[in-house]
Amino acid sequence: MSSVTEIFGSMVFNDSVMKERLPKGTYTALQKTIKDGKLLDIEVATVVANAMKDWAIEKGATHFTHWFQPMTGVTAEKHDSFISPTSEGKIIMEFSGKELVRGEPDASSFPSGGLRATFEARGYTAWDPTSYAFIKDKILCIPTAFCSYGGEALDKKTPLLRSMQAINIQALRVLKLFGNEDVTSVKTTVGPEQEYFLIDKDFYEKRPDLIYTGRTLFGSRPPKGQELDDHYFGIIKPRVQEFMDDLNNELWKLGILAKTEHNEVAPAQHELAPIFSTTNIATDHNQLTMEMMQKVAKRHNLVCLLHEKPFAGVNGSGKHNNWSISTNTGVNLLEPGETPYENAQFLLFLCAVIKAVDDYQEILRVSVASAGNDHRLGANEAPPAVISIFLGDELTEILNAIESGKAYDGREKEQMKIGVDVLPHFPKDTTDRNRTSPFAFTGNKFEFRMPGSSLSIAGPNFVINTAVAEVLKQFADELENAEDFTASLNNLIKRTISEHKRIIFNGNGYDDAWIMEALKRGLPNLKTTPDCMPSFISEKSIKLFTSHNVLTETEMKSRYEIVMENYVKVLNIEALTMLDMAKKDIMPAVSAYSKALADTAIAKKAVVASVDCSTYETETLKNLARGAANLYNKTAELEKALIDAKEHSDVTELAVYYKDHVIPAMNDMRIAADELETITAKAYWPYPSYGDLLFSVK
Repeated sequence: MSSVTEIFGSMVFNDSVMKERLPKGTYTALQKTIKDGKLLDIEVATVVANAMKDWAIEKGATHFTHWFQPMTGVTAEKHDSFISPTSEGKIIMEFSGKELVRGEPDASSFPSGGLRATFEARGYTAWDPTSYAFIKDKILCIPTAFCSYGGEALDKKTPLLRSMQAINIQALRVLKLFGNEDVTSVKTTVGPEQEYFLIDKDFYEKRPDLIYTGRTLFGSRPPKGQELDDHYFGIIKPRVQEFMDDLNNELWKLGILAKTEHNEVAPAQHELAPIFSTTNIATDHNQLTMEMMQKVAKRHNLVCLLHEKPFAGVNGSGKHNNWSISTNTGVNLLEPGETPYENAQFLLFLCAVIKAVDDYQEILRVSVASAGNDHRLGANEAPPAVISIFLGDELTEILNAIESGKAYDGREKEQMKIGVDVLPHFPKDTTDRNRTSPFAFTGNKFEFRMPGSSLSIAGPNFVINTAVAEVLKQFADELENAEDFTASLNNLIKRTISEHKRIIFNGNGYDDAWIMEALKRGLPNLKTTPDCMPSFISEKSIKLFTSHNVLTETEMKSRYEIVMENYVKVLNIEALTMLDMAKKDIMPAVSAYSKALADTAIAKKAVVASVDCSTYETETLKNLARGAANLYNKTAELEKALIDAKEHSDVTELAVYYKDHVIPAMNDMRIAADELETITAKAYWPYPSYGDLLFSVK
């Protein structure tokens, strides 16, 4: 068996492979494109393509694809073989620079929010050379961006790349003010922790709701759930360990830095965490991780569930987005440092993040909006829908001391002077962690805990990048024109703390008292997708993204349409699935069980006429009859809600209607069905129970 060092990156056309296979001049030109954003000459691309093709064929590849991330939330690929015919009736294996740099998929068949009509099919994929090509299933996959014939972004990667450029430009301006002449680029980095459920495939295939929607639409709670906390960090079961080992091997081959694996809180729930990497690469890797989780699970007769809330009553699954910002010289700008200039620089970047989160909290909420994540946010395994920042007691006290101009108790009563004093020693773990906070500082990074398990991290990160870029621009504009840099810096930091401290909260985000306090502070509580999405196309949001060339107004409005349409479609599929399950399986099963009970009651009375020994049967029959009637009525109510929904043609009105009418009808119908499950014999109930699903994998 090959060692980890031997297999790691073995299926990636990475830097070491390029150094080995490319002429020195070609390699240098490509590196300028990757590191400095220089335009790649087509002749250079041709040499790269030929080397890439030869390498891929040696690895067993027969086809290539432009691998991209449309607005579906999953990846897309169209396979083309390397073969080209010759005049002798034979073939040669070819791959041109043009084929490497650009592809042309059908743009009308992907979500576009009106940017593309059915008859307007042309779209382009453009090579992203900053993310390495890789081989998957004998296919050479080339990471690309996806745009329309008119140049509009139709994917999740393009705005992410634009936002990385925006924050690079503004961060460099600020760093130059601190004398960092050696810094030539700034990049954000991300380490996304991925939560997921593993269930037995045989049980999965007997649950139409899981097959069609990814979550259980019915299911009464089992006697045991997660209340004993015995699954969290518990011994990993052999079957799960085999899956994890297999998964690690597949991820390591693709150069994905899978590092940590463990059981999560809920039964059958687990987590995988990678080492940090540059944000666009981390995004690609996370998409591959989700794909590989589902693919590898099937080899072990398992199914990997990535829905945000696949089971009611136990924790849902999130994706904790650990975000930081670093220079090409290796300096983490969210690391406090130990010299006065490092302290001041850290405080300015910290304040930039605080102000960005406060100023654009509604858009941060938008970045994680989905029908699935609405179920999770505000539950006890996830932060509330209210955005706040956790800094920890020590850092909060330091900021309070700076704001007030008073002494910080931890430093021998010395007055804080920005850029002169040295901050007290501030190690990474100076504070406790706060798992209830949506946006928590954890030593040298911020952990954004709101994204759902299935979400592409491109969305949250292009929002964070752009918001911070805007604030850094404001800071640079002010400080570049300052007569006294130190005094202006001091005033800027103090003012920022004072104006944006409302967003800082170090307490329990699960506590209802915090929701009331947040309301007093003016922090919005946008609980659902229809509640938050209008803020994405507000004048303030449009100005933010257009001014930094991250999204055009047209692209923003198209994304609004896509998210709202997806919300409606997901809920419609779920509602139709519920109706199908109730009418075709649940109610017939209850009727069959009722008949069996009635027959048994009659038989008992015939045998023992003098004693009523059919109490269990008759009382259960009464309860079943009441429950069945209730479920029948709730089914009719949901059907009516879906019919009435057709009266709304505007996507905004329709989404609000589904939130206010369809979801409540679905919830009522579920309650009725789940009550019936508790009194129906297991032999008659048509679906595997929660107990089967959550505890069957050994």
